[in-house]
Amino acid sequence: MTYTYEYPRPAVTVDLVIFTIADNDLKVLLIRRGGEPFKNRWALPGGFVEIDESLEKAAARELKEEAGVTNVYLEQLFTFGEPKRDPRGRVISVSYFALVDAEQQRIRAASDATEAEWRSVFNPPKLAFDHKKILDYAVWRLRNKIEWTTVGYELLPKKFTLSELQRVYEIILQRPVDKRNFRKKILAQGQIRELNETRSDGAHRPAKLYSFREK
Repeated sequence: MTYTYEYPRPAVTVDLVIFTIADNDLKVLLIRRGGEPFKNRWALPGGFVEIDESLEKAAARELKEEAGVTNVYLEQLFTFGEPKRDPRGRVISVSYFALVDAEQQRIRAASDATEAEWRSVFNPPKLAFDHKKILDYAVWRLRNKIEWTTVGYELLPKKFTLSELQRVYEIILQRPVDKRNFRKKILAQGQIRELNETRSDGAHRPAKLYSFREK
């Protein structure tokens, strides 16, 4: 197909911020770039949107191609479009983010990525493009999100204690959470249900187990 335009056209990319909790830390999936620009620099997975695909399909494709991650629910985060954000030209990026269980994903570098790793959100390496700005915005969005919804579907096992759920919140917020108020708020949201089961770690009395209701 031939197109004729009277003005220059920007390119469109997708960038993916994939969070997990591991080693008592909030981590983000990063890839090491195999080509220019920013060769060998760490970056968020992502790439150009092809002419015949939707943004969502492009995001899922890039995540699979660059890091081997599949079957992830991606939520649109924000659009970044500063004129000089990409040295290759005028590029607008639509970013997405997601929470995943790292143990359920086998990450592997592929496509134009030479490495893929989980790195701490709070001490990331120097990132390519404006990806530090995207990452910071995603963390801010995540922290706001947990004020009105339950975070943990993809970060916890099917059965968990309230202490484990509280710890997820404390890691994300990077501050202690009052136990009594937290439990009152979480239970009032109605998104988890108490099971007729307990679990003991040997050091304390058995703790009640809970599970998430269907999304």
